[in-house]
Formats: sequence, C-alpha cells, structure tokens
Amino acid sequence: MPETFITSKMKTTTGVIIEADKVADLETKEGSTLTKQTDGVVKYNLANFHLQRILNNNTRNKSIALLGCFPEQSDTAKAVVIFEKQAFRESEVATESDQSGKQLLEKNCEDHVNKTSPMSYFCSDLKVQTEFINDIYGSYQCVPPVELSGVKATVVYPASQKHIEKYTVCQKYIISETPELYEEITLPYISTSQHSLEWVYNILDHKQEVERIVYEDPDPETGFILLPDLKWDGRTLETLYLLVITHKRGIKSLRDLNAHHLPLLRNIRSRAAEAIEKRYGLLSAQLRMYLHYQPSFYHLHIHINPIRNDAPGIWCEKSHMLDMVINNLELIENYYQKATLPFVLHEGNELLEQYELKMSIRRAPKHLSEKYNEKDETSSSKKLKLDDINISEVVSK
Repeated sequence: MPETFITSKMKTTTGVIIEADKVADLETKEGSTLTKQTDGVVKYNLANFHLQRILNNNTRNKSIALLGCFPEQSDTAKAVVIFEKQAFRESEVATESDQSGKQLLEKNCEDHVNKTSPMSYFCSDLKVQTEFINDIYGSYQCVPPVELSGVKATVVYPASQKHIEKYTVCQKYIISETPELYEEITLPYISTSQHSLEWVYNILDHKQEVERIVYEDPDPETGFILLPDLKWDGRTLETLYLLVITHKRGIKSLRDLNAHHLPLLRNIRSRAAEAIEKRYGLLSAQLRMYLHYQPSFYHLHIHINPIRNDAPGIWCEKSHMLDMVINNLELIENYYQKATLPFVLHEGNELLEQYELKMSIRRAPKHLSEKYNEKDETSSSKKLKLDDINISEVVSK
C-alpha cells in the first residue's frame, strides 16, 4: 500500500478529480484533445472548460461551483467544476529562526501525510503590499509563493441534473419522514432514481482508486474500505476527510440498519480509528464518524473527519453520529425502521415534488400573504415611528 496520497489524478466512472497545481503537467502528458479511454473514464482539458453559469459562490467555504461544458468533448454534456481555496497547513507558517517551531513541526502529525520539506509563507518569494498602518495595527495584501497558491478543482463530468441540483444554491426544506412515508414515497423514489453505484463497486472490486486505499478489511460481512473522500485535497491534515465504504452490499441507508449490523458498525468504529491513528496520528477522540440521511448515494458509507474541522454536511438535520447509531440499535434492534427521521430537500428535487403531492410543504405562511396583500397606505400607517416609542419603557424591559 502506498505511503503517499498526493495524487494528481483520482479516477471514478462519474468523473475525474484533478488538483489544480497538477493540471499543467496533466495537460502536457495527455494533450489538448482528450477522449474517453478504454477504462471508461472521460478525459478532458480543464483549461478548455466553457462557463455557462455560476451555480454557487460560497464565501464562507471559499469555494465556487460552476456549470459549463468541455466543447472538445461535447456541446451538450454538462460539467460541474468546483474551485476551492485550501485551508492553511501549520507547516506552511514555520520560520527558519523558530527552532521550537521546527521541533513542533517534526512532531506534528501532519508528517503522516506529507514527508517532504514544507514551503513557508515567510520567505523571500512572499510579495507584500501595504494597505495602511495605524498605531499597532497594519493591513496588507500578500501574494504567497506559487507552491502555496494552489486551488483544488473538483470536476463532475458528465454531470446529471441531480449533480447540478446538488451544487446549486436554492431554497431548502426539512421533511419529517415517518416509517410509513419512507415506504410510500422515499423508498420507491430511491429505488428508481438513485445515482449509479458503478463507481462504488469499482472501488470495492479494486478496479479503480486502488492506490488511494488507506485501509481495507476484506471480510464480506463486516469488512470495509477506508479511503480519502473527494472533498479532501490529500495533503492538509486539518481538513482530513475520509470515507468508509462497506463490502456488504444491499444496505442502502440508515433506514436499513438493524441489530444484525452491529458487528459491522462496531468493526468500522474500532478498525477505522486504529488505521487513522497509525497513518495520520489522530486519536479516536479527535474524530467525528457519522452517516448522512438522506445520503448522496445509496450504499452504506460513513464519513470521518477531525472534530476541529467544520466539514460540510455535519449539521444536525443531516448527520447521525456512528456512536449514537450503534447505541440506538443496542437499545431497540429495529430502531431505524420505527423512527421518524428528518432530512433536507432542496428546491427542484424530484423527491420534494413527490412529497408535495402528499402534503403541503412550500406554501407561503398565511400571515405573510395577508400582510403583503395589504394596501401600501395601510402598511405605511402601521410603521413605527421613533417619536411614538417610550424609550424608558423599552430600556426597563
């Protein structure tokens, strides 16, 4: 098993993930016109991406999702490109004069990820432009060395409508799914409309991404593969994001779990933690292990990332901690066949349309509808004026 995960290309049957700082080398090797290869993976030139519209510009996560195409491949096949600025690595702020920092760096568990000599922001290649200095405060615009300026690029090509919806900013709604609603609406939908699982089976069958496997337990009942999630750049320990994919097939989601799956779940919890500690130096108490509901694909998988990282999809209405799942099944063997489970659907999702036929979800609140139907003069007459407010009464409250 390889000791490094700094890969320039990670293949799946649904797309190719390319690190931005490796694109030039990749293009040199593969040429400007890329076609579908014998392994079923579509090749393309990322530099020739043609933008059609921006799906989402996330200022908090410093990422942007773009919709477009690769004209040299097809004018009709859609491509989704996500650019994401990288998190800082602690090794990148080390200075030569800071001997204690060097010693700390040597002990830092980031060395489990990258054994190469780290590049620092504090070097002669750092370009600094002063904006202002006022007393003890200074503001600057800094351009770091090119080695520290990489942007991670994730490409989904060809992208389906579901992929486009996933990365599009839109209105979202919470569904409280009872067991009855699951059987009546959700299950029939996912049975006919889920994404292809071919890329999952390629990993399990060692047809793709073998070099990315961190750990594998081959047992067909309790075994799994642990590998980096596509969200991770493969280098920055602070944003470590791993995925567990079970060898056992036929478990679509949390809903299918029962007490018979406890050996599988316990095995994942213990062995994945051991593998991560050995490879990355992180303790089990520093890890977040959880399942999504609804998941992005319907083959049982578990997300793992450090507690210190605010990873996407960790919010309470989507994630279910593995410890809690195990505990629930220890208390009630068919807990997830009896529980009402909340999940989020976004505008344009076909499953939302199915639920809308059963219940009213997107209706406008009655009091708001009435309010905005009032005449302008009536609305304006209801506006509060500062002179009408007794300030002493407000303060006392």
